[in-house]
Amino acid sequence: MLALAQSNGNVSLGAFLTATDTATPWLSPSRDFAFGFQKIRDKDTFLLSIWYNKIPDRTIVWYANEGTAVPRDSKVELTAERGLVLSDPQGKEVQISESIVDVVAYGFMNDTGNFVLVRGDSAKLWESFRNPTDTILPSQSMEIGGVLNSRHAEANFSKGRFQLRLLDDGNLVLNTRDVPSDNVYASYYTSDTNDASNLSNSGHQVIFNETGHMYIVRRNGTTLDLTPQGIRPVSENYYRATLNFDGVFAQYYYPKIFTGVVDWTEVWSQPDNICLKIRGDEGSGACGYNSVCTLNESRRPICECPPRFSLLDPSDKYGSCKPEFTQTCDADEPTSVEDSYDLEVLTDTDWPISDYAQLMPYSEQDCRKSCLQDCFCAVAIYRDVSCWKKKLPLSNGRKNSSVNGKAFLKFRKGNPPPPPRTTCQDSKKDQGSLILVGSVLLGSSVFVNFVLIAAACLGFSLIYNKKVMRPCSSNNVVGDNLRCFTYKELVEATNDFKEELGRGAFGTVYKGTMQLVSRNIVAVKRLGNVVQDGDKEFKTEVNVIAQTHHKNLVRLLGFCNEADQRLLVYEYMSNGSLAGFLFGDTKPSWDQRTHIALGIARGLSYLHEECSTQIIHCDIKPQNILLDDYYSARISDFGMAKLLMINQSRTNTAIRGTKGYVAPEWFRNTPVTVKVDVYSFGVLLLEITCCRRCVGDLEMGEEKAILTDWVWDCFREGRLDALVENDEQALNDWEKFKRFVMVGIWCVQEDPSLRPAMKKIIQMLEEVVEVAVPPCPFPIFNSSYC
Repeated sequence: MLALAQSNGNVSLGAFLTATDTATPWLSPSRDFAFGFQKIRDKDTFLLSIWYNKIPDRTIVWYANEGTAVPRDSKVELTAERGLVLSDPQGKEVQISESIVDVVAYGFMNDTGNFVLVRGDSAKLWESFRNPTDTILPSQSMEIGGVLNSRHAEANFSKGRFQLRLLDDGNLVLNTRDVPSDNVYASYYTSDTNDASNLSNSGHQVIFNETGHMYIVRRNGTTLDLTPQGIRPVSENYYRATLNFDGVFAQYYYPKIFTGVVDWTEVWSQPDNICLKIRGDEGSGACGYNSVCTLNESRRPICECPPRFSLLDPSDKYGSCKPEFTQTCDADEPTSVEDSYDLEVLTDTDWPISDYAQLMPYSEQDCRKSCLQDCFCAVAIYRDVSCWKKKLPLSNGRKNSSVNGKAFLKFRKGNPPPPPRTTCQDSKKDQGSLILVGSVLLGSSVFVNFVLIAAACLGFSLIYNKKVMRPCSSNNVVGDNLRCFTYKELVEATNDFKEELGRGAFGTVYKGTMQLVSRNIVAVKRLGNVVQDGDKEFKTEVNVIAQTHHKNLVRLLGFCNEADQRLLVYEYMSNGSLAGFLFGDTKPSWDQRTHIALGIARGLSYLHEECSTQIIHCDIKPQNILLDDYYSARISDFGMAKLLMINQSRTNTAIRGTKGYVAPEWFRNTPVTVKVDVYSFGVLLLEITCCRRCVGDLEMGEEKAILTDWVWDCFREGRLDALVENDEQALNDWEKFKRFVMVGIWCVQEDPSLRPAMKKIIQMLEEVVEVAVPPCPFPIFNSSYC
């Protein structure tokens, strides 16, 4: 049954809409509002939403599925038992109206912008007004506990960092939050409508009435106006109030009759200066970490990276910034501090809550010198004979005249670019030049000629040997971003392989120092026992790795392929491996662990589904997950499995991997797919969730020795709390903890076809899709155990 909007706004049972460019939405009687699929700008995906139908830009005021867009040809259908059901082209379903407890008779798209599901006696079973996203409309209200969540970005409708909430104490507040954990940070606006001494004077409801006025109603019936008096009549204008993706809550109007106005006009907004208002000790502030916030003419925040910093995610201009250099406290710096570092001077700029030292009374020169000589100091603020030293990451950055001081931003002096690589053509030119010079001079005396010929031969020999040391053919293996090193260069860079960072199946990793584009500390992996006659294989695999670019993968900077020496040069990860972080003396926080798990999942999804050549890692384990400066997960050693000889990284004949993380199909002599990585990720996810190794000591007892077995026992017996009995953070976040465990069990299913793809795993971990109850993971080898 095709779904066409009825003239009275009613939508019949069985009606459906399909996500296409030409789909007709369900319209309200006045046609002011529409319900349906709206195409996301610059993408071939669609958002199930409600929007202003008569406004050219079709302003969205409500959206389903937590802002997750769906692919073309997805469908939403109105059903009697489940209400609105959204399904993708593969038939995967999401129930939009989850709270209904009775049979739906029909739907109704109201002229107020409220989509309602109605029972047979006209009672409301579900309505979009009771499930707001980032906007409220005239005739809509917010009760105690009500929340608006900002979008992540202008065209990204997933939940962002900002919230508007009506608290239990009666205060209407704006606050930031941590996106992965949903942990709430301090408020940066409050209505001050709480009164502990007189509860009747505290707020209990926010009303946006039909006249376009918004106000807070106190329990004693008095009100606090939010909208100023004298606004334009609602009969001539549309109104909305939106928590914008940049954290500013504002009310707007738009003329119903076109008058030359091409955008919404702001009536009022809070806060007046978000750059200065966010002052909490937690979170990054109005912009991301290491960023600087300023206001534009409309009093909206602009986020910019300071000099020598760049966006961590180039697509998110309001996100965090990363330094384009490496700052180290190593004692073996090759040059003096003054020769290695300098200061960039910024006026009226500050990161007020990143201090770790205050020096006073201090002169400006002393402040500069102190920061330069302190390896922890990233920036120093000088104001009123005081010097505040700060370390990374910097938070709550702002530029404003009220700062009234100078910021000295420390940076490593420009690293010189690598010397130009010589090609085989260059070699021929050099040889030709020597021959030409020799020919011109041969008319001189025999002795002179003899000397010249000897010199030419010597020069030719030196040039030839130099070219052999850096094989010309290697230079064209990869793009310009990857450098071919000589073995001698890497010996010098690592001080003859003096400082070992770690070792594993692929070889040993050493710390090195060299002048690369933006960092001078590198990790040099010296491969051992690479496949015989593997020169072509090595170049092919390096070429594949060089073309991968993802924030959750360790970046390859260069390589060496000289005689029997094969080495890889990677960016240096300052916080070591996940193994050291996860199983050390101090247990990482629950938020850190969930953030790391999602990062690993995103990196694997990229390797499996987004690379031009699919990459199966074959050895996912904590030792191969490294942590960057911000404790974000970076997968290492990807793409290296093909380079190993058969007796490396194995637990049995022809098996690659590490004991405890190896998928069962390795033992069955069946073709290997990306599902072996999914299995290893499942084991790793359970390790991260439970904060213990997959194979325990005998002291733990037989029941707990194998983590996957113990997790299944606890799950089927309903005692999951035993897995994290002393971890209050995980226990307090019970639903997420349970979800992570269930996803882990799905990943370690013996049957590879039952394991979800990494993309689906990310959706389950982020609660985009429901996680079904997993079956017993061991039915093939151990059916009696299930």
